Amino acid sequence: MPESRLQQSFFTRDVLAVAPEILGNYLVRKFDDGFIYKFLITEVEAYRGEEDLACHASKGKTARTEIMYHEGGHLYVYLIYGMYWMLNIVTGTINNPQAILIRGIQHFDGPGKLTKHLKIDKSFYGENLISSDRIWIEPNINTLNVKYTTSPRVGIDYAGEIWKNKPWRYILTD
Repeated sequence: MPESRLQQSFFTRDVLAVAPEILGNYLVRKFDDGFIYKFLITEVEAYRGEEDLACHASKGKTARTEIMYHEGGHLYVYLIYGMYWMLNIVTGTINNPQAILIRGIQHFDGPGKLTKHLKIDKSFYGENLISSDRIWIEPNINTLNVKYTTSPRVGIDYAGEIWKNKPWRYILTD
């Protein structure tokens, strides 16, 4: 297991604090053949609890969203359109469902493209980033100078005007 990785305390904060601060850090994936690759996190979206109508937890705790009710630092992975796995990092405290969708990493824009490249599937649901030997987040010493922009989240028109226009999409600019 690697020595350097973001710890539990990083993920157990509010999603609106974690989301911009995770930009510029490294998503690390160790594949079955032993090769380890690091990718700069370039774009994320925040989903904040049952009150956020764009968040899967807005309908309460279900078998699908159960992991979102755990302590931050776990992965919430789900399938959309029957073909794309979405990679989310749970944040916050127990019974306060929040998550960050990883929308882009270095060289791969789009959440479906990056999970395909990283070979992320249902088996990653619930994975603990703090103890996993196949996926984790490593700090980048340069994140103190990270610059980013915000914009509304993508593809959530169903959530209504207020929630679809929240500037909770964070995009690395440098």
